[in-house]
Amino acid sequence: MRKLMSVIVMCWAAAFSGASQAASEHGSAAEAVALVHKVIAYMKANGRDKTIAEINDLHSTRFRDRDLYVTINDLQAKNLAHGANVKMQGKDLIELKDADGKAFMRERLELAKAKGKGWQDYKFVNPVSKQIEQKSMYFEKYEDMIVNCGIYK
Repeated sequence: MRKLMSVIVMCWAAAFSGASQAASEHGSAAEAVALVHKVIAYMKANGRDKTIAEINDLHSTRFRDRDLYVTINDLQAKNLAHGANVKMQGKDLIELKDADGKAFMRERLELAKAKGKGWQDYKFVNPVSKQIEQKSMYFEKYEDMIVNCGIYK
């Protein structure tokens, strides 16, 4: 009986530790907000150019954490920094739409100009899974830029 109980307890512990590990593979909303704040603090201390270069360096992990990465856009939707896709860096994204046709960059610009910060939902390719997934993007307007970090749901 004692051996049976030990096996049950070990199986139960393994099952819950696996679920815990799976949850930690994805960044949380609080971690996304913290990463945006970290970028803004770094920019205040080190300047715009150094911060953008750091984010655009896909080998750097300073502003990347699991499926969390940072992007920066100017107020016309030009991408200044993209921490997951070098092909997006420097692109005009004003016409970018999600899988459902939502013009999410236009919407984000309007939200950032009106509210300064907040959350926005749309669909986007997860760089880890390579699948289109529901995404919530946290953004903050800082000077003449919008600093973004999103979570995949």
